[in-house]
Amino acid sequence: KTLISTHQEAKASFWKKNTKAVPGRPSPKKDTRGNRQRNSSSTSFQDFQESVSDAWDIGDDEFCVISEVKICKKVAQSAALSVINSHRCPNIAQPSDYTISEEKKTERSIPGRPQPLRSNARFKFNQIPSREGAECETSKLERFQSILTASLLNLEELRQLSWSGIPVKMRAITWRLLSGYLPANFERRQQVLERKRLDYWNLVKQYYDTERDETYQDTYRQIHIDIPRMSPLIALFQQKTVQEMFERILFIWAIRHPASGYVQGINDLVTPFYVVFLQEVIPTDGDLDNWEVSTLSKEQRDIIEADSFWCLSKFLDGIQDNYIFAQLGIQHKVNQLKELIQRIDGPLHRHLQQHGVDYLQFSFRWMNNLLTRELPLHCTIRLWDTYLAESDGFASFQLYVCAAFLLHWRRELLIEKDFQKIYMRR
Repeated sequence: KTLISTHQEAKASFWKKNTKAVPGRPSPKKDTRGNRQRNSSSTSFQDFQESVSDAWDIGDDEFCVISEVKICKKVAQSAALSVINSHRCPNIAQPSDYTISEEKKTERSIPGRPQPLRSNARFKFNQIPSREGAECETSKLERFQSILTASLLNLEELRQLSWSGIPVKMRAITWRLLSGYLPANFERRQQVLERKRLDYWNLVKQYYDTERDETYQDTYRQIHIDIPRMSPLIALFQQKTVQEMFERILFIWAIRHPASGYVQGINDLVTPFYVVFLQEVIPTDGDLDNWEVSTLSKEQRDIIEADSFWCLSKFLDGIQDNYIFAQLGIQHKVNQLKELIQRIDGPLHRHLQQHGVDYLQFSFRWMNNLLTRELPLHCTIRLWDTYLAESDGFASFQLYVCAAFLLHWRRELLIEKDFQKIYMRR
């Protein structure tokens, strides 16, 4: 009994004792006088999960379609109501817990398999609850407009509002600001945009449109091979115009970052920025998955390409060690994930170890591609709302996303007793 009690106490107090050593842990809050407050109630990873479980905001209506997933109407309504009631309308009673039938569970999409941007509308959330939901969405749009049009941007306030999701109408300008591409001063933004876009096209003219130095031939060749393989099930990325745009973006990025150069996987990190900036110029009811980019004006295409390049560059600045020789940054993060799972879910960690499944084998791609190949693209874009809103850099937060991703499948993983089956489940 004494040993059990000691073990339980140690487990409950782990997060208190190791606050500084665990990446991604929320910083202590400050009161109005600037003094740090101790939050004694949040002492476990489970508490941390609960504290952010409402992060997926139903206000963004583009996520009312879930790719390749069939869920009964009761489940869809319960899930949507739970998010709205707990996060946006706290005074309304929450619906009861829901379960997914075994028949529906078998129809889940397989992680890692490319999926379309949007489904063919076979499944949609019910229209719920119209009045409260519309009021909440309108209120959020108004708050974004107020922050974004201020003469001097309050970046911290924008981060807090963006963390739970950014409305489609506000996403492009918000991503530019959160990436550090645009200045906080409202009056300087257009001037900066024009200058940076011109700088990008000067780089293209200097390095891409001329006879390439022999040093860069291998880089160009590898990019040229990778681009056609990108997102093969999404028609948008199979267009020649789009592939040429990606080719220029990646080539210029590679020669500007000689310490790493082009690394396979970076091409996947361009796609969220590209889609967000494309959404900004096409009609709201346009078919994004099949939109012919060549029909856009040259000016629109040039803006999308230049902004995607600069935002990608800003985004990768904090994680460039992921792509240098031997990709030491990724190896470090994989070891952190291993340590984290060992502490919060010993049985799952031991199960993986007993069957010879090394964390590097399944989580390397998670870290290298930031889960872009594990999630549908529209989900990746929503996740990046939060990544970009993380004030201390998203790399620490992503560790927890990967841990949650692994724990989501723990039940299926624990059932499997074969290395190959466990690996395919990951």
